Amino acid sequence: MIGLTAAILVVKDSNSQKERNHFNLEVECLDAALGRRFKLGLSRHVSRLRPEMWGEMSVMSGTAEVLGAALLFLVFLYHVSNVFRYYVKFTLFLMLSLIGATVFIPLMLVRPRHYENALYPAWGGRQISKLLGLQWEVRGMENAVNDTGCVILINHQSALDLLVLAELWPRLKRCFVISKKEVFYLWPFGLAAWLWGTVFIDRFNAEKALPTINRMGDIIRENKAKLCMFPEGTRHSGTTLLPFKKGAFHVAISSQTPIQPVVVSRYYFLDNAKKIFNPGKCIITILPAIPTAGLGKEDLNDLMERTRDAMLDVYARMSEEVVASSKTDKQLN
Repeated sequence: MIGLTAAILVVKDSNSQKERNHFNLEVECLDAALGRRFKLGLSRHVSRLRPEMWGEMSVMSGTAEVLGAALLFLVFLYHVSNVFRYYVKFTLFLMLSLIGATVFIPLMLVRPRHYENALYPAWGGRQISKLLGLQWEVRGMENAVNDTGCVILINHQSALDLLVLAELWPRLKRCFVISKKEVFYLWPFGLAAWLWGTVFIDRFNAEKALPTINRMGDIIRENKAKLCMFPEGTRHSGTTLLPFKKGAFHVAISSQTPIQPVVVSRYYFLDNAKKIFNPGKCIITILPAIPTAGLGKEDLNDLMERTRDAMLDVYARMSEEVVASSKTDKQLN
C-alpha cells in the first residue's frame, strides 16, 4: 500500500516516462522486500508457539463451532416446533416477569403499599408483551370510573393476564388486587407484590378471608381505590365464561361502589393442551359501570347474573373479531 501511494504521487509529479519506469522498479523491489520480511516475521512467530498452545487454539475453535451450531439448531427448533416455542416463550415470560417485578423494589421502598408502585412492573410487562409478539388494544376508556372507587371484574384466562393488568394499571389508576397468601412467600416477588398494595387472603379459610374482603369496601370508599378481581376464580380459556363467584359482588354491595366490567378477548394464540404459543392480538374492552347504590344482599344473585351476561356477550363478539382478524392477516401474508 505504501509503495502504491508513493507511485501515484511520483507519477503525478513526473513527466518523464523514464523516471516513472525507474521509480516503479524501485517500488516493486521495496514491496517484495517488505513482503519477505513480513512472511519471515510471521514464520518466526508461529514457530515460537508451543504444541499445547496449538491444542488450546484448536479446542477454542472447536468449542465456538459447537456453540454456533447449537445456537442455529435452537433457532431452527423455535421456528418449526410449536412445543419448543411454547416452553421458550413461557420461560421468558416467567423469568422476565419476576425480574420486572423485583428490580424496582428499591424504588418501591420509598412509598411502600402505594398503588403507583405497580406502575414500575406494569411498564416492564408492556415490554414483555412486545418481546412475546403480543398486541393489546384497549377500548371503552370513556366508560372508566374516575370519580369514585369501584370493583373491576376481569375474565381470567391464563398467567398472561398479568400483561392485561400491565395495560390497565396506568389507564385506570389507583388499582390494587387480592391474591392468595401463598404468593407472598414467593420472595422476592411476594415482597414486590406487597409493596404495590396487594392484599393477601387465605382462600382455604373462609372465616379469615371474609373479614379481609369486607374491609376492602372501606378502602375502596375512602381512597377511591379500584379493586381488580377475577370473578371466575380460576383460569379458563374456552369459548364462554365460567360461573362467577360471589366474593367480588359482596365487596361491591358492601362498599356501595359500582362494578366496572372489563372483558379480554379469547387468547386464540395460546393453547396449553397442544402447547401452542404464537404471536397474537387481544382486545381489552372496558364496559359501562354497573351501579350498586341502594342494593343489598338480596340483590346479589341478580347483580351477578346481569354482570356475567354483559361480559359474556362482549367476550363472544370480541373473540370472534380477533380470530377473524388473525385469519385475514394470515391470508394477506
